Amino acid sequence: MNNDLVLIYSGYFICSIVLAFLLNVIFLRFSKTLGIRNTPEMVRWSDMQKPAVGGISFFVLFLLSISCYSVFFPLHPLPLNRELLGMLAVVTIAFVMGLADDAYNTKPFLKLFVQIFCGVILIATDQSIHLFENAILNDLLTIIWVVGIMNSVNMLDNMDAITACISIIILFEALLSIYINHDFYNVHIIMILGIIAALSGFLFFNWHPSKIFMGDTGSQFLGVLLATIGINYFWNAPDFGGSYFHTKQVIITLLAFIIPICDTTIVVINRLARKQSPWIGGKDHTTHHLSYLGLSDSQVAMAFSGISIISMMMIFVIQGTIVNWKFTHVLIFGAYFLIVLGTLFLVTKVSKQPLKVNEDSAPKAE
Repeated sequence: MNNDLVLIYSGYFICSIVLAFLLNVIFLRFSKTLGIRNTPEMVRWSDMQKPAVGGISFFVLFLLSISCYSVFFPLHPLPLNRELLGMLAVVTIAFVMGLADDAYNTKPFLKLFVQIFCGVILIATDQSIHLFENAILNDLLTIIWVVGIMNSVNMLDNMDAITACISIIILFEALLSIYINHDFYNVHIIMILGIIAALSGFLFFNWHPSKIFMGDTGSQFLGVLLATIGINYFWNAPDFGGSYFHTKQVIITLLAFIIPICDTTIVVINRLARKQSPWIGGKDHTTHHLSYLGLSDSQVAMAFSGISIISMMMIFVIQGTIVNWKFTHVLIFGAYFLIVLGTLFLVTKVSKQPLKVNEDSAPKAE
């Protein structure tokens, strides 16, 4: 990457952080009732009502980033292809649905329908997962992936700073993938930088004790965006020779999304074991159990970020240095994922805090 590109991307990133900070200052100052969370229909870790408008800045920076591409790179026209238009469509739909949910508490079935619809749009715009020989199986996996990640990110947004930190690291992992492939004029670079900046500006107000939440506006937007990024740069990441190794695709994806996948998996298993609905909100997430063991909210955020950073380094090793992918690599990196999953699952069993899942709350995953 030449010095001009470094200067452009660095300058835009710094300016975006400043803009994100100012946007959240404005939203925090003028938000009175829109997006105030911790209503009786929800279960959150914090007992305080706070405005959940942080996600609006994510969408603003996303649109600004796409718009600025042609300004910074006039010799490289914005590629308005099916893939980019599909991404624009799904993040807009998810943002609007999340905004409506923050304002009116939409029905769970409507949210599920919108999430499935987002998966269908990605399939229609050539952004389906390429894992099986059968196209129907690939399309089905794509829809499951999109719905799963959108709900996982929403469920992970249960404690200050967790979702923002994990999302930043996943986006950095995608940037590393682009860097390894030397695709320096990829429009996704400036878009990802803009979202990382938006999350960084938001994190200033969301770090414990937080003043603002991202709400469903932010979690649904991030969920579908990260799901799309995951398809393009993890599920469908080619090997050095341009070939695909299915086990490598699966391992890279598991490592990139290790925290949301582990948290959602453990919560669902534990709730089913107690014969409770997995979609009823409760304070029984892995984040909560770490807090029950004595960690502060900030320490939980740093612990989860540390796990994700280790995973990011592993992905860099896999994509950047391992030329000949072998079954030994599957065992090594797969073992790391299982160790993290098993350790977090064990934490939920040794925690002494009694579980208090709100059976009367609305079926809302938080």
